[in-house]
Amino acid sequence: MDRRKLLASISIFSSLDESELDLLLQVTATKRMAAKEVLFRKGDPGRQLYGVLAGRLKVMATGKDGKDLVFGLMGPGEVIGEIAVVDENPRSGTVVALEPAELLTLHRRELLPFLERHPKVCIHLAGVLAGRLRRLSEHTEDAIFLPLAARMAKTLLVLAASYGDDLQPGATVDIRLAQQDLADMVGTTRESVNKQLRVWETAGRVELKRTRIKLLDIEALEAISELTSLS
Repeated sequence: MDRRKLLASISIFSSLDESELDLLLQVTATKRMAAKEVLFRKGDPGRQLYGVLAGRLKVMATGKDGKDLVFGLMGPGEVIGEIAVVDENPRSGTVVALEPAELLTLHRRELLPFLERHPKVCIHLAGVLAGRLRRLSEHTEDAIFLPLAARMAKTLLVLAASYGDDLQPGATVDIRLAQQDLADMVGTTRESVNKQLRVWETAGRVELKRTRIKLLDIEALEAISELTSLS
């Protein structure tokens, strides 16, 4: 994905015409990251907004007990760091590259004057922030009310959809995801995740590869994701 195409695809800039996109593009830059490189840490100053051009990154936080909680994965076309850029507070999470990545960067000193001149962009930005809040609320509810198998199935289906893959019955989807990262996303141990994945593999619902999980039976995983209790 090139820089201009990325800008045009970001929902907060969807109201801009071509000339306005060109003006915004002039004040952006690109940043390349290696796998496992940290983009920023929780508590760092929030001075830049990032758009993912290539690669995948995880948004996470580390508890006092040293355990990681992954809030989500970000891939091409998605935006990172917009909250701290707007409210001037420190970063609310840590972002780490899962693989080599390339980012578009837009500094706060350039973004805020642009927002003042384009109020429609502010409206779209508010929508993005509201969406993030809804997803965080849903994530919290899932952690409290859903059994592990349902949380895992739901997370895998959401990730598959974010890859832009076809989730129609009969389709298979290959997800690049380490089991530890999946465990951090659903709030459990890698051992518990591996045990459940092995059960699904025996049942023909997934196929396990090194740092990859292939979804073989979308319909079965959708049914599992809707479970509210174990029978």
